[in-house]
Amino acid sequence: MTHAAASPAKLFEPVALGSLVLPHRLVMAPLTRNRATHDGVPTPLMATYYAQRASAGLIIAEASTPNPVGQTYPNITAVHSPAQVAGWRRVTEAVRARGGRMYLQIQHGGRVGHPDTSGLTPVAPSPIALPGTIHTPAGRVPSVVPREMTAEDIGSTVADFASAARNAIEAGFEGVEVHSANGHLLHQFLARGTNRRTDAYGGSVENRIRFVVEVVDAVAAEIGPERVGLRVSPGNTVNSLVEGDTAAIYPALLAALADRGLAYLHVGYADPEDPVFQRIRKDWPGTLVANPVLPADHIPRDGGMAHGERLLAAGADVIALGRPFLANPDLVRRMRTGAPVNQVRDAYMMYVGGETGYTDYPFLPADA
Repeated sequence: MTHAAASPAKLFEPVALGSLVLPHRLVMAPLTRNRATHDGVPTPLMATYYAQRASAGLIIAEASTPNPVGQTYPNITAVHSPAQVAGWRRVTEAVRARGGRMYLQIQHGGRVGHPDTSGLTPVAPSPIALPGTIHTPAGRVPSVVPREMTAEDIGSTVADFASAARNAIEAGFEGVEVHSANGHLLHQFLARGTNRRTDAYGGSVENRIRFVVEVVDAVAAEIGPERVGLRVSPGNTVNSLVEGDTAAIYPALLAALADRGLAYLHVGYADPEDPVFQRIRKDWPGTLVANPVLPADHIPRDGGMAHGERLLAAGADVIALGRPFLANPDLVRRMRTGAPVNQVRDAYMMYVGGETGYTDYPFLPADA
């Protein structure tokens, strides 16, 4: 399918997103960087990092867990305790002081977790282990078989997502993004490969989307649908996920949520030529955020602008970029002026802590 070219100027036009009007269409995608404390409290270094990137139209902050058992890896953020809320408030205040706006992504890891990290046995739709090993405080160790969630577990987890959303608003975020992508808990419920349940949450597509719909509805009821986004990544096999019937899952999920008045739908790994993406754009009545697939080994010289323009031409409203914002705190200025971009220093992306590869990426000189 061929799409008309989008004007580069469209990237820099204002756009409505829920209750916000963003100054342009370039937003920062959520990026877990493991710089929180061991108990999930955002640090002052994180406030510096996000404030450096406040020129993004919106920052969607990194995945935060809604309860202790949802923790994936060491030193990731959470949003279920007063200390975590206070830590995030320092971050949002720093970003707001620079004129920025933030949403918080809420993520439960499901089977992507380990007792050595959280102190708890992971929970999941079915007792099917993540293949291979997982990163823990002691390094990579074999994954464990998660405990199958009971009906009570499902209900309490839905309530935890709603509570986490309320905490996020208390912490100063404009809204939240519910994470139903990348092989984590909500995505695990959607997928045949990880959901072998025989109750109302398993089997048919209608049943497998039920948990995601309940979480979204609970979060929207808590803070208002205009403050809620949902992230999906159709066909994504990260964390060894196998959906099995991708083309059936997402039309059903979107049909169930289309009338909720959500702030946006965020499609990760979006490809404008993919029939599933095209169907999503056709079916979704609201704002569509698209995260393009960039080369794995480098950031394009234009920072991903051309990839974003292709998605805008295919019907996306907003473009979310991850690694380009990680390596370029002034990415928007670089794109506006055509300046070259910094490349990511991969060795410092995760698990290492500290400023290197995090807050020390250079800005353009003031007179550039």
